[in-house]
Amino acid sequence: MEECPSPTTHNLSPEAVVVALYAARSWIRDCTSLCVLTGAGVSAESGVPTFRGPEGLWKMRDPMSLATPEAFAEDPKEVWEWYQWRRRKIRGCAPNAGHVALAAVEAAKTDFLLVTQNVDGLHRAAGSRRVAEIHGSIWGIRCTGCGAERYEQGDFTDLPPRCGACGGLLRPGVVWFGEMLPREASGAATDMLTRCEVLIVAGTSAVVAPASGYAALAKRHGARVIEVNPDETPVSRICDATFRGKSGEVLPSLLG
Repeated sequence: MEECPSPTTHNLSPEAVVVALYAARSWIRDCTSLCVLTGAGVSAESGVPTFRGPEGLWKMRDPMSLATPEAFAEDPKEVWEWYQWRRRKIRGCAPNAGHVALAAVEAAKTDFLLVTQNVDGLHRAAGSRRVAEIHGSIWGIRCTGCGAERYEQGDFTDLPPRCGACGGLLRPGVVWFGEMLPREASGAATDMLTRCEVLIVAGTSAVVAPASGYAALAKRHGARVIEVNPDETPVSRICDATFRGKSGEVLPSLLG
């Protein structure tokens, strides 16, 4: 790929921002292998409550005290009540322009992977198919007894729900604090990060491991890294281009 400047748009003139956008678009257009990492900021623009924000509070409980295997073992009904509340909130949300732009660029690339920390399923709703959901899906259900898995978007009448096959407790198909990432999704992400030519990091705070190290991993393997975020993050300093703005506004221009 051609050599281009490494811009950070929050301190550039409007003219320089246009030049930076053109440079980043050329990297994306000319690459054969493109990876995208998305975080909560992308879904927040669709109205999905952020996990750590005040809108994510339920009954004044800290979500981090509910999203653990220990909390589920102690009170599975309460954990399910919280997840059912979250599922209802997300069910009323729709993909935004950022989700749509990512689905469109996937169709134009033969070697593409969207790695997301989000569990809401909005990328798939927008049309994305090559998606690695490294934190699982809030629509996924897994039996703690027989291990059977399925997707279920409706509400459960009786909480906590139980498996129709073995009677075991069903749990949300998400990754809780202290748990390992799904092997297939994590492996696909690592493989792509070590060979992609361009990585776009959008809407993530870059503080939750292991995703917080993905930009550095791609950079070490020679990728150009483009960040889209309203705020500076721990990975901003290693990015080749940083666009300060909401993903729903920046991504359509960047990928169009």
